[in-house]
Amino acid sequence: MGSVRARAAAGATAVVALALIAAGTAVLLVLRGNLQDQAGLQAEVAAREVAAQIATGTAYPKLDLPDGEDHPVVVTDDDGRVLAAGEDVRAVDGRPVKGGPAAGDAGAAGTGRSGDGDDDDGDDDRGGPRPGEVDDDVRYRDGTADVDGTVAAYRFAAVEAEDGRGEKAVVRAGSALAPERAAVGSVRTAMLIGLPLLLVVVAGVTWLVTRRALRPVEGIRSEMAAITASTDLSRRVPVPSSRDEIGRLARTTNETLAALETSVERQRRFVADASHELRSPIASLRTQLEVGVAHPELLDVPGAVADTVRLQRLAADLLLLARLDAGERPAAARVDLAALVREELSQRAGDRIPATAGELAGVEVAGSRGQLGRVLGNLLDNAQRHAAGEVRVAVVREGEWAVLRVEDDGSGVPEADRERIFERFVRLDDARARDDGGAGLGLAIARDVAVRHGGTLAVRDRAVFELRLPAAG
Repeated sequence: MGSVRARAAAGATAVVALALIAAGTAVLLVLRGNLQDQAGLQAEVAAREVAAQIATGTAYPKLDLPDGEDHPVVVTDDDGRVLAAGEDVRAVDGRPVKGGPAAGDAGAAGTGRSGDGDDDDGDDDRGGPRPGEVDDDVRYRDGTADVDGTVAAYRFAAVEAEDGRGEKAVVRAGSALAPERAAVGSVRTAMLIGLPLLLVVVAGVTWLVTRRALRPVEGIRSEMAAITASTDLSRRVPVPSSRDEIGRLARTTNETLAALETSVERQRRFVADASHELRSPIASLRTQLEVGVAHPELLDVPGAVADTVRLQRLAADLLLLARLDAGERPAAARVDLAALVREELSQRAGDRIPATAGELAGVEVAGSRGQLGRVLGNLLDNAQRHAAGEVRVAVVREGEWAVLRVEDDGSGVPEADRERIFERFVRLDDARARDDGGAGLGLAIARDVAVRHGGTLAVRDRAVFELRLPAAG
């Protein structure tokens, strides 16, 4: 089944079917048990009424026996001889029963059979009823009885009674099971008819409810298909008013589309800016080379070399940004920030304003030494361009953080621009020459690397750039 609606309808129908079958079976069993108990109770009442007559000394021929069709009764002695039987009762469990009191049996005409030598004490020892009483114990079993030629099923109750002379008799009375079986059959038939109809209703309702519930999902799917076909990432999927899973799916989908739109727009802007930045040094280098070919004496070799170096740096920056955007993870090596600062400062002795080292605490961080060195170099380059006469570098530890600060004595960064300067290809001084100001990628690369290392890069005060990284260990 490829449809969610079909699977949901089939699953709900199967579950309801199993539940109804289990419940129906339980109902039938309980109903049957209750009806059997009721039949047994009726049989017990009939048996005790006859047993009470025997206990009070009523002769067997004079016993008031119930109607044979409703409650067939048979009275027997301990040896199984029939002492009395209900009217029209011909057989019980296939054993013939002679009509009326046991004719021809002299003992049957009196109040009991002749004594067998056992006295009352012996009866008491056997645990049965005492003279003139009816036993409290009742034995139940199902059987058949032939009443006036009709054989039917009955629930029999057997009660033992003893007359005043100590003679015992067993009274077996039955209660018809036909009403119980008819009731159970009627309920079973109703269930067999109603169950399929109910399952059809459940399947139909589940189908309709599922279709209504999944209608927003179809709207989301169709809109996503339209967005894919049109490549218009500014479109959004419809959000249902409900606050359920489908509503959350729609909102999450729109958030994903927004993030994707931002990423694509950022990539498009990056490509446009990169093309613009590359065009200038390439054009300058080409012009110088063409002039050199036509007039070798006019070739500006230092200028060509400077344009080549600038083009090489720009290409390296673009490649690093591309790797960072692709999700490149930094290495997990241990880097001593103090040693990194000393190494970087030793290689920058010829800077316009040599940087001086402040406090250099021995603290290590986990990451790529090359990328962290690139961050430090970009921060020093930025400080060199804006410093009036001093650049200072310090490394401290603050709790679980390693903090690297680069500070200059320049005019600083206006508070309104302290986040914008970390965007790509952004220069605050638009009048500054490209050769002096760079392409505006250094700080953007530094922040991206800091974020990839689990840290932050921000401007503190006016001219203090602070790099915070998790301390290793």
